Amino acid sequence: MDTPITFASDGLTLAGDLHIPDGHRPGEKLPAFIVLHGFIGSKDKSHAEIMARLLEGFGYAVLRFDFRGCGKSEGKRGYVLCHDQVADAKSALNWLSQRPEVDPKRIAVIGHSFGAAVACYAGAVDQRFAAVVSSCGWGHGERKFRGQHPTPEAWAKFTGMLEANRAHKETTGEALTVPRFDVVPMQEHLRKNLSPNALMEVSADTAQSMFDFKAEEVVHWISPRPVLFLHGADDTVTPTEQSIRLWEKAGQPKDLVLITGTDHFPLAAGNPRTAGLLKGWLDVHFPASR
Repeated sequence: MDTPITFASDGLTLAGDLHIPDGHRPGEKLPAFIVLHGFIGSKDKSHAEIMARLLEGFGYAVLRFDFRGCGKSEGKRGYVLCHDQVADAKSALNWLSQRPEVDPKRIAVIGHSFGAAVACYAGAVDQRFAAVVSSCGWGHGERKFRGQHPTPEAWAKFTGMLEANRAHKETTGEALTVPRFDVVPMQEHLRKNLSPNALMEVSADTAQSMFDFKAEEVVHWISPRPVLFLHGADDTVTPTEQSIRLWEKAGQPKDLVLITGTDHFPLAAGNPRTAGLLKGWLDVHFPASR
């Protein structure tokens, strides 16, 4: 079952849902996951919720939550900065580690897309996370954006937007608001996988924050804790090379799984192959039962 909860992060109230598996016994301390949603997305009706319910079914306690500025959480709508999200992930860990159902020494973090980049960074800089799973994530913002805006014309438009935002802030003190797909393009047929609560506009400051964010620079700090990089081999949203480079820079134990025939949402429609790959890795590196 899952229960709505709230917790504080930098003075803001963030909304979450705590999942406790059926059959949990009073006094039992479960291993747990914190689930991080994607780009200006939501914990609800999303890939993050699919992840949370899958992990609950595997026997883990799970906390999924909305980052500040997203979903049901407080914060300026669509104003999302990468290091603020890292702070939110650490605040979620503070809260979850106090729960009586949870073993505070066995809390892992999993994220999808933008949430995966944050998971890698948070897992690297906060040694309390016991394991990290990155799904279709990225580690170098500028190189990621070059892959998402690959033609000279597209790159000029994107970098022009960043330049226009800097000029606008110098004049007005406020950031521009831009369409989400101008920042992270996505083919029409994939958009059905977005939460209905996902935002369609975002601050251009968010794009600049992502441009500057480099989880690659710290990912080696996760070692000797285990890390798994999952990525669709045919991802048309986040370039697959991003997970390959993260894996190359990470320390052992590390695994990289590229899922053939899969785009940006590897667990969508209950993909049993991806779920099985994840379960097999967890059974070895972060099992639900001792």
